[in-house]
Amino acid sequence: MEWIKEVKFDANGLIPAIVQDEKTGEVLMVAYMNEEALKKTVQDGIACFWSRSRQKLWIKGETSGNFLKVKELWIDCDGDAILLKVESPPAVCHTGYRSCFHRVLKGDKLEIEGIKVFSPEEVYGKEK
Repeated sequence: MEWIKEVKFDANGLIPAIVQDEKTGEVLMVAYMNEEALKKTVQDGIACFWSRSRQKLWIKGETSGNFLKVKELWIDCDGDAILLKVESPPAVCHTGYRSCFHRVLKGDKLEIEGIKVFSPEEVYGKEK
């Protein structure tokens, strides 16, 4: 993995990862990776991130079953951002929507766009 030297992790050892549907180009989510998560993603072909809130590796879909199968991994010109083009499941957002970007600013209010695909309570229990 000689190429990993091109990746510029921040002071916390993280790099932002934009997740995009491989077919439609829709941006599904943004998360962070550390070097271990990046290597695991490349090795397994399933998106793995670093959870800043839990301070541990997190495989997207490990609870919901909505795994992100990585089809392409791009690194930007500065080496400080990653783009994952994925075969996306019906929903990516933990709130039950297809994309984490399901709220749009209209005037001075956020409005929900899109259809809720699953109930977070049914998938994760009452805590979400």
